[in-house]
Amino acid sequence: MTISKIQYTSRKLAEQLRGSPYMAVISITDPATPEARLDPLFRHVLRLSFFDAVPADEFMPACPGLFDHHMAGRIGTFVTELHAAPFEISLMVHCEYGISRSAAVALFAEALTGAPLDAREFTYEANQWVIDQLEARHPGVCIEVPQPLYSIERRREKRA
Repeated sequence: MTISKIQYTSRKLAEQLRGSPYMAVISITDPATPEARLDPLFRHVLRLSFFDAVPADEFMPACPGLFDHHMAGRIGTFVTELHAAPFEISLMVHCEYGISRSAAVALFAEALTGAPLDAREFTYEANQWVIDQLEARHPGVCIEVPQPLYSIERRREKRA
């Protein structure tokens, strides 16, 4: 396994991180905002722009700026290529607030590679539309979203 761990975070925290050639980034922004200002030492970066939204129903055409199967394919290719690399690398996924879109993509990367996802129990608000599109584009990958109960249990544990 070459992806050693997966993390997800907010844009604000991602922009504050010091870059590393051993950390790849999937950068997700809103279509109306500029690209995230990431440290240039991050050498492996996939930039995507889509809204944190779901379609009104299956019969309406998708609105512009919605996550689609082309983006799902780009994510799958990026993660697969990283995982096949001859060196160990970590993956960070960020979106505007680090709650929904980044959680969905991080869960997908975990399911595809088997790499551990930090703070997995807090991904229960992952964007279901993003998950559905990723699963449809990558048959055989099953993304399991944890229930909120796990995060409550972790918060009650004593800190080391």
